[in-house]
Amino acid sequence: MVNADLWLEDEVTERNLVLISSIASTKSPTRAFTYMSEPHASADHGGERGTTTKVLYQVFSDPIYVQSPKKFLGACGFRTTMDTKDTTNGPSKKNEREEDSFSDDDVAVHSVRFKRKKIDAGDQRQTSTAGGAPVNGVATAATGTGAAAGKGSGLYLDTIRRYMLDFDFEKVCSVSLSNLNVYACLVCGKYFQGRGTTSHAYFHSLHENHHVYINLNTLKVYVLPDSYEVTDSSLDDIKYVLDPRFTHAQVKALDKNSSQSFDLNRKPYIPGFIGLNNIKSNDYVNVVIQVLAHIPPIRDYFMLQKFDDRSELVKRFGTLVRKIWNSSAFKGQVSPHELLQEISNASNRQFKLTEQSDPLAFLSWFLNTLHKDLGGTRKKDSSIIYSTFQGELSIETQPIDPKAVKGADLMFNSDNAITKTKSPFLFLALELPPPPLFHDELEKNIIPQIPLTTILSKYDGKTLQESVADLKKFQITRLPNYIILHIKRFSKNSFAKEKNPTIVTFPIKNLSMAEFVADPEKEKVLGLQYDLLANITHEGDPSVPNTTSYKVHLQHRAKEQWYQIQDLFVEEINAQMIFLSESYIQIWERKTPN
Repeated sequence: MVNADLWLEDEVTERNLVLISSIASTKSPTRAFTYMSEPHASADHGGERGTTTKVLYQVFSDPIYVQSPKKFLGACGFRTTMDTKDTTNGPSKKNEREEDSFSDDDVAVHSVRFKRKKIDAGDQRQTSTAGGAPVNGVATAATGTGAAAGKGSGLYLDTIRRYMLDFDFEKVCSVSLSNLNVYACLVCGKYFQGRGTTSHAYFHSLHENHHVYINLNTLKVYVLPDSYEVTDSSLDDIKYVLDPRFTHAQVKALDKNSSQSFDLNRKPYIPGFIGLNNIKSNDYVNVVIQVLAHIPPIRDYFMLQKFDDRSELVKRFGTLVRKIWNSSAFKGQVSPHELLQEISNASNRQFKLTEQSDPLAFLSWFLNTLHKDLGGTRKKDSSIIYSTFQGELSIETQPIDPKAVKGADLMFNSDNAITKTKSPFLFLALELPPPPLFHDELEKNIIPQIPLTTILSKYDGKTLQESVADLKKFQITRLPNYIILHIKRFSKNSFAKEKNPTIVTFPIKNLSMAEFVADPEKEKVLGLQYDLLANITHEGDPSVPNTTSYKVHLQHRAKEQWYQIQDLFVEEINAQMIFLSESYIQIWERKTPN
């Protein structure tokens, strides 16, 4: 290896990689550059020995590859000027050539002026003239160190810190806040835009010595500032965490697999039963997402389909569902931040991550928005949402007879017309009887209870429901595969929001819907019995701000074990304890008859 002062020519700045190594300070810009010429076997010369040109200059603490030292100094804030004559294609005049050195011109502004000086021909060293072809827009040397910077190079991969990576946040640049062409630094986990010489990722690589970046859209990994792609199989786990993908066989086995997984810290977690971060007041969203991620047709659809031509809401929900079921996660919880941001945008800030809201209102909006974004229409089964949840009701309506005796039992008047209509539904609302207004000393600690089948009698086609001006009867004419039941606990008066504390008792399995269906024999073919799939409960006093919370109960099918999930907390719960909570939303799954 031979040292000499730096000389700038096309052979070095345009065709060869420049290796910067150095000192940890830029306070001495007059520090000399070093030129090195190393032997190598060139494929372009039939295996003959040649040389690879490299340039070292002392600015940063670790080696960094760049394409042009002059451009690099300019990008770092140095001002460079030089005489441009006789600088093309190396030495061209007799036995001497001009070579650039630099001296300190203005240290205060980090300005460097290049100057010319002549060196003897004896000090000249042969340079390679067989540069490699550009790889991904970066010129590299044919072999030697330049070849190491090729597409499959593992350079700098040992600097990756997986424990710093968190791909759950919205994919926007941490500097410009742009969502276009965003890369994640695999050393510190921050997001930056672009990888060109004027991009934020490029400057971050120079200033922080962080060199490995992944494109959050294409999943391609690059080393900066040299901008060459790395295709090393050791990066596959990072790509999988960023965007998990499942095969049909893997999805089919989800409900049969009872094994647990381990995160980077060797902490166990159960795929599908992991906590979701409550950023501030988004627990009402968390419970709905957990429920939808456990309804097999919804879960399977969003885990297997690609949504390149769909809305951002659909894409982000699909990604979150796959992350919830990821068995190779770096951590045992997921943040719904990225989806929450899109929910806020798509709902015109009706649902925010900073304000508590009603999970039923959110569920209704979310299902209808997904249906529309998936190309659904008013027709039955026009989307996975309708084919999963949509049923049909028969409604009989008659105006209240003004001649009816006050206080008498209301009933249809056979002399008046009855209007019959059919209406699709996504969920069924159930009214609780009002709690007693007064209690004696013994009754103060007694919480009223009512069976689920009693409040379901609203849909038996016989029980009259009174509205402001009408009497109505409801009956189910078509059962959906998954029934969403809404137990109406909350009411508003002139002063505050009140909650009905009545406990609803129900079986975990084999809930019969036969008495609520217009044609039981017809529905019997598909099944009239349902098993509980999910139970969302409410805790706290709605009249007191910041005291309410929501939990969800979910069953692990393979283990036949129920879990209670509240934000990041996941714990086992006895099945007999589920109905003791104040149920608010329930999902029931149809059993296929044997």
